[in-house]
Amino acid sequence: MARQPDAIALLKADHRKVEELFEKYEKTRSKKADIAKTICLELTVHTMIEEEIFYPACRAADIDADMMDEANVEHDGAKMLIAELEAGSPDDDFYDAKVKVLSEEIKHHVKEEEQRGGIFSQAREAELDLQALGEQMAARKKELLAQAKADGLPAPVTLTMKASPPEQGHAAA
Repeated sequence: MARQPDAIALLKADHRKVEELFEKYEKTRSKKADIAKTICLELTVHTMIEEEIFYPACRAADIDADMMDEANVEHDGAKMLIAELEAGSPDDDFYDAKVKVLSEEIKHHVKEEEQRGGIFSQAREAELDLQALGEQMAARKKELLAQAKADGLPAPVTLTMKASPPEQGHAAA
């Protein structure tokens, strides 16, 4: 049986896939809904495996708490935009802008994780068992993708945001 990628390789592969999807979205006119749906699914599964498996292991290894807190807040911001996209369609006002802002947020988040001194390098320095984490994450990812295909994923849960949603207003003309 082929060996699974380690946790960081798996997460970086997810990052590259989503970056490609955002580029594809920007260049297309016809299949925006399908591409956005795939982006949302990929990001939802990615955040779930990070939050369920990778981030707790990082916190247990004393990875910079402020950096971990920021990553969780970034995930929650992404979840809010994903919920907006999933509830809408490319014909909606602000839909493309929401995809663009989500793309920018994800680029920032990826940079924070992958940069020198970031979460990934700290995880390596902490000597986490990245192979075991990768196997666990790959199995969970497979399970979540199967669940998404069969009957959908549960609604995302924010870990850091507690305020009631703001009241919906109207854009200035």
